[in-house]
Amino acid sequence: MDRRKEENLRVKRDITNTLFALMQHKSLAEITVTELVRGAGVARASFYRNYTSKEDVLVTLVRDVLELFRRSIHESPAGLYARENILLSFQFFARYRSCLLDLCRSGFSMLILEELNHFHESIEGTMPSSSMERYSLYMYIGALFNTAVTWLADEHPVAPEVMADYFYRKLHTCTMLMPGEP
Repeated sequence: MDRRKEENLRVKRDITNTLFALMQHKSLAEITVTELVRGAGVARASFYRNYTSKEDVLVTLVRDVLELFRRSIHESPAGLYARENILLSFQFFARYRSCLLDLCRSGFSMLILEELNHFHESIEGTMPSSSMERYSLYMYIGALFNTAVTWLADEHPVAPEVMADYFYRKLHTCTMLMPGEP
């Protein structure tokens, strides 16, 4: 990777880390871009070269993590519903536990859920807006996200493998969540 790309990645990382640090003490609305760039040690122009707003920092982080997840997905006839992809989901949730819980505590659960919806739709392809398959996908995403947040909020969460096995079993005992069901 060339030096400019490395430097830009560092700038983005420093802005993101600073934003999360500031969010420990203030709401996003109370944080100024000036305070953010000063804390990150970057120029204001660097902020606006990468982001349009403070909220965009959060959206970009979620999208970057989802892109890493996309590159890790296992090919399977069951797609995202495959046990190994459910395990991968819980492993990613665990890896980004602190960020995920901070975003949820700060009122950004819907931002995450909307990005998860877009992400899963991009993988599954377009579906008619009122199709039962689309509703099943949204039930799966909502159940996975809510389960993961509750699991991560537990002071001593069980291993991702345990959660993946449990979720997979529940998914397959609840026919309304199975892909391809009418």
